[in-house]
Amino acid sequence: MEHFALVADLGGTKIAVARVGSTGKITHSLLAPTPPAGGAGVVETIANLLTQLPAQGACAIGVGVPGVAYPDGSVWAPNISGWKRMPLARMLGEQFKLPVLVDSDRNAFVTGEKWHGLAQDCSDVIFVMIGTGIGAGIISGGRLLRGHGELSGCAGWMAVRDKFLLGYEAVGCLEFHASGTGIARAARQVFHEPMTTQHLVELARAGDEKAMQTIAEAGRILGLGLANLVSILNPQIIVVGGGVAAAGNLLLTPARQTLRQWAQPLAAKQVRVVRSHMGSRAGILGVAKLCFDQFQL
Repeated sequence: MEHFALVADLGGTKIAVARVGSTGKITHSLLAPTPPAGGAGVVETIANLLTQLPAQGACAIGVGVPGVAYPDGSVWAPNISGWKRMPLARMLGEQFKLPVLVDSDRNAFVTGEKWHGLAQDCSDVIFVMIGTGIGAGIISGGRLLRGHGELSGCAGWMAVRDKFLLGYEAVGCLEFHASGTGIARAARQVFHEPMTTQHLVELARAGDEKAMQTIAEAGRILGLGLANLVSILNPQIIVVGGGVAAAGNLLLTPARQTLRQWAQPLAAKQVRVVRSHMGSRAGILGVAKLCFDQFQL
């Protein structure tokens, strides 16, 4: 009999839930906006979505969160109001009477990519997620790297500049420049008007030189961060995902060039930098796999 996990991928703007089998098949899925008020209302929304999934065969619940998941299942999520130490696992466990796993979305994404994505045959993998922020899920020697305080992979805080700007205090240096928010900020300075990253990419693909240069500069800065990861961790593959990855080679070509220039040369030759083909499925499948492994299902 196949086991199933009911899982949620929580983001700052949306919540995706799914029923996932132990082979990785998604049988049902739903999507809803994240309540902007935050607090316990977000937990209630997650629970309401999960109750709409078929419960037959469900043996566990898993949630990937955009922040720090503590060992007791409580969560610090800076982009969700009121989530300083939200007791997410306890609240869901009391309602569903099932074991609950809570983990960071970066760990979920790298696990999903390793399970059913481009990194299936790799034991040393980094998943770099670039959206509103930047985070990295890391598998080294086949094991997730978590760090002493579950903070391993906070890649947005890597220093890629030698002059400290005030904006770095809130989000970190790399994230300030190379995240979706950072790229949009740079675009506003270039075009002197509000500009989303998506619109900037559309302009670049239409041949706008200023748009292409803005994205290329973000790619160059991203490449410095990737070079540091490669030199320290010597991965076989770096998979880039998240909304900003939609820029494709506009972003990744300069990132790869910078990586090769700055990283340890032997390690730079051994790594591939690719764009994820899984989209949001990586997080959903990753949470499910973490559930199956944690609860030995």
